[in-house]
Amino acid sequence: MNTFGERLRLSTFGESHGTAIGGVLDGLPAGLEIEISNIQSELDRRKPGGKYATPRKEADEIEILSGIFDGRSTGAPIGFIIRNANQHSKDYENLKDIFRPAHADFSYFAKYGLRDYRGGGRASARETAVRVAAGAFAQILLNHFKISVKSGICGVGEIYAENLDFDFAQNSEIFALDPAVESAQKELILSVKNAGDSIGGYVLTRVTGVPAGLGEPLYGKLDAALAGAMMGINGVKAVQIGAGVKASTLKGSENNDFMCASNDAIRTNGGKIGANFASNNAGGILGGISSGTPIEITTHFKPTPSIFMAQRSVDVRGTDAVCELRGRHDPCIAVRGSVVATAMARLAIADALLLNASATLGNLKRIYGED
Repeated sequence: MNTFGERLRLSTFGESHGTAIGGVLDGLPAGLEIEISNIQSELDRRKPGGKYATPRKEADEIEILSGIFDGRSTGAPIGFIIRNANQHSKDYENLKDIFRPAHADFSYFAKYGLRDYRGGGRASARETAVRVAAGAFAQILLNHFKISVKSGICGVGEIYAENLDFDFAQNSEIFALDPAVESAQKELILSVKNAGDSIGGYVLTRVTGVPAGLGEPLYGKLDAALAGAMMGINGVKAVQIGAGVKASTLKGSENNDFMCASNDAIRTNGGKIGANFASNNAGGILGGISSGTPIEITTHFKPTPSIFMAQRSVDVRGTDAVCELRGRHDPCIAVRGSVVATAMARLAIADALLLNASATLGNLKRIYGED
């Protein structure tokens, strides 16, 4: 499938070494003021280049094809492209018949009987630039409801953040959440890069300002939608909501988020409720529906499979082969992956917000002006 979302739908197209990548974002309400510079600034955060990412140079400039007129969304599908300008397809010619270990080469070939070997083709992380642009459009909608989405790097290898500072992460070269371990995380990334190897990492995404009541009770649960959104990012191997796997080690008395009355009201479909949660092990979601507390998602990225070491593999004829990689690759995909995680959370929350608009009769009456 190449489409994500129910009410707010993103379809993407293009390959790593094709002419362009692009997307169609359908379902964004009409009348939103669109500043293309805001979309571009998010793309600039994800684009390649620098010491801690692939040296591939791409401007990643967005070109709008439809859906925006006089600076506002029209309600029509927003079509856009991002041109590829710095392909080095020749770097992959020696591997056109060899499956790269831990890449999607083998599984794509098993499914389709052919594959685009130029930099991973459709399976390349290059495609995520489209998701980042779409997520920036979604954030424009979320801004009207004071919903904020921020991500940062918690761990690189076994170097973990202890103190979380999302404001610091926005200006960190590797989007590190903890200033105290940023230098050590940087050093680890550079050391594996210099050795021709790679390293894994994990990202924390925090969504604040979400009203209680978003998400569907059974087959459209908000945590399932968010987990699916994150698992759809290239290189992601695990996703946790709130306490995540730690919850399986706790007693109910330890895991339950106790509640008490509060002067701080939580927004709901029916108005506001004065309630306070003593903890947030649930990660802001109960029964698949948002509780009004911050939503916290932890996304784990595997080490980049593109490493510059000789690796045992086979070719398309089933013969033993040696994979010796060339090209330009990220030493830690979690770094730029944190920007993509922000985008996917934005899309999932915006989709849930639009789906929830028709959840009650009262909502419909407010929309159509009925008493």
